[in-house]
Amino acid sequence: MNLFSSLQIFFSHSSCINRRLTFKFGVNCFLIYPRSCQCKYEGAPGSSDAQQKEKFKRDSLYINDQGKFKHFNHKKVSRKRGGSLRGQGWKYGSGFVDGIFPVLSPDAQQILNFMKKEMDLNRVWDALSSLPPTHTTWDDIISVAVQLRLNKRWDPIITMCEWILYRSTFQPDVMCYNLLIDAFGQKSCANKAESTYLNLLEARCIPTEDTYALLLRAYCTCGLLEKAEVVFVEMQKYGLSPSAVVYNAYIDGLMKGRNTQKAIEIFQRMKRNSCQPSTDTYTMLINLYGKANRSYMALKVFQEMKSHKCKPNICTYTALINAFAREGLCEKAEEIFEQLQEAGIEPDVYSYNALMEAYSRAGFPYGAAEIFSLMQHMGCEPDRASFNIMVDAYGRSGLHEDARLVFEEMKRLGIEPTMKSHMVLLSAYSKAGNVSKCEEIVSKMHKSGLEPDTFVLNTMLNVYGRMGHFKKMEEVLAVMENRPYAPDISTYNILINMYGRAGYFEQMEEIFRLLPAKNLQRDVVTWTSRLGAYSRKKQYTRCLQIFEEMITDGCYPDGGTARVLLSSCSTKEQVEQVSLVLRTMHKDMKTELQ
Repeated sequence: MNLFSSLQIFFSHSSCINRRLTFKFGVNCFLIYPRSCQCKYEGAPGSSDAQQKEKFKRDSLYINDQGKFKHFNHKKVSRKRGGSLRGQGWKYGSGFVDGIFPVLSPDAQQILNFMKKEMDLNRVWDALSSLPPTHTTWDDIISVAVQLRLNKRWDPIITMCEWILYRSTFQPDVMCYNLLIDAFGQKSCANKAESTYLNLLEARCIPTEDTYALLLRAYCTCGLLEKAEVVFVEMQKYGLSPSAVVYNAYIDGLMKGRNTQKAIEIFQRMKRNSCQPSTDTYTMLINLYGKANRSYMALKVFQEMKSHKCKPNICTYTALINAFAREGLCEKAEEIFEQLQEAGIEPDVYSYNALMEAYSRAGFPYGAAEIFSLMQHMGCEPDRASFNIMVDAYGRSGLHEDARLVFEEMKRLGIEPTMKSHMVLLSAYSKAGNVSKCEEIVSKMHKSGLEPDTFVLNTMLNVYGRMGHFKKMEEVLAVMENRPYAPDISTYNILINMYGRAGYFEQMEEIFRLLPAKNLQRDVVTWTSRLGAYSRKKQYTRCLQIFEEMITDGCYPDGGTARVLLSSCSTKEQVEQVSLVLRTMHKDMKTELQ
């Protein structure tokens, strides 16, 4: 029995293929490739689909960047090697070359459904091996691999590409290797991505710009920066100059690997080497600065982008709105939102959510509610994130009952609450000090099959500590230390803060002392929480000692540290002494006191 016989039995009720496109269009257009071959596979004997499938002719359609269907001439579409997509189809960064993405044939759709459900490697390889080794089959397999990539299904992609390399009669080309490098990179398997690249060279395939872009990102994601730099040398060996695609992959990989400083350096190198940054480049940098709470730098990048005549897209505007939202700068966020509309771009749910978040962080829940209503009025349906933002907005302002009503409305509309949904509701009741409600929410999470994670348990630690339930707080810690969700530095920062506030200095110092043994790096919150315990007792000398230890440990103070240190002062002379120390440090060290 061949693959299609198996699939027709398994999917006998899905013979009608819906060809409507449901993908969200990016900057590039999507093109439907024609295929000259006709489908002649037969169903399994004795099955209802045993008759030969009717011949069909591909629609000569593509969707342009306005989302409209257009016709094209089959003869004008390049089809090398007798109609194959070899080396011409998939391209990193755009799905298919020139933004091309084919509508799946009925056979390709069956293969896709099969790949999504079948997990056994041998069964998949046997099924794929039963397909006729034709150009049409090759096109279908590559189309399925790209569809799986859009769905971020990396394991099936690896299975299909390795079948092409090790089992099939097809001659693998650079596109197959690129897909495999990409999949391994996404799974943080840099060694396997590198092995695939070496196999590509052994097979005498010529690596493309995309090959290096994907290899770069794989190395950066895994923190292998020295190997990433070698990729540039390797490119020159083949006469390729790094383009915006390669630099973007480098920056993207560094951001995923949380090496933001290096990402900024690569952006500067890109400009020094006269490589014009693209819209994607600027959008990534805006995101980078936004996540670092440096909205002023995000705005500077945005202004530089426009000065170089690089047109922002909806992702760029949304990234900048998010940058201001994180700092609660709702007026600036609204200003950018208006610029988005003036540019002729229709806001989507992500743009509205970013603006709602800005009002939420600024402490204006009813402002966020107005944006929520406006979004619906404009025909943009709120998603789960929209409801989560509203729950959080009310919770931040102490309106926990309103937060609960939004949570219940979300469930009434059939939107299943996720871990994030429960967490924002839990935070709302935690801020109100409602221990019983917090326990009730955690209990409901258990019943719904959601296992509380470190953040949830940290929230329970915090609420128990603030309400003086230290026994329960210690019980939660014991549970965390014996569960898959191990305590993180935030866990111990909460404990240090709570013990310090209660005057339990011995317990606080014991936890602080044990952190290195737990392989946890003390951060600025750790030191400031410890400092705060002595500051509240006006133990000025002890605070100075801890401050010196903090600097010696390589941890730089922030604004919170400065305020705590100043609050320990009892005399004018002490205030002047601390102020002098802080001013001197601000000049000489990387502080964030401003």
